Amino acid sequence: MIKIAVIDGQGGGIGSLVVKRLRDTFGDKVEVIGLGTNSQATVAMLKARANKGATGENAIITNSGRVDLIIGSISILMADSMMGEFTLKMANAISTSNAKKILIPLNQEGIEIIGIKRQPLPHMVDDLMIEITKIMEACDV
Repeated sequence: MIKIAVIDGQGGGIGSLVVKRLRDTFGDKVEVIGLGTNSQATVAMLKARANKGATGENAIITNSGRVDLIIGSISILMADSMMGEFTLKMANAISTSNAKKILIPLNQEGIEIIGIKRQPLPHMVDDLMIEITKIMEACDV
């Protein structure tokens, strides 16, 4: 079983959408851990049916090294993103984790990634599910 960390902050809207789609697409074939920078984000992911949830800097740092796959917006690699909720230690733990990272290229932090087509969040999550399916097939899950 693949262990997936979904990381989000603020209201947890992106994370809860991703968790819901993971459950709808893969059911119990994946273990989903909702990691929020605050309790509201964690609760939103738990309501979307994450297996487990944890909140705060230490939870994100600790679990980044315990999962196979990390999913979040591109801001999870940037210190002081999410209106200051995301710390340098969190960003460092994620970027140095051996887990594969799949990032959603939302432009909330003033970063433009050349070569990425602009599309609504639900379409990006569709692409995310396709990518995870490829990973699961490669792992025979």
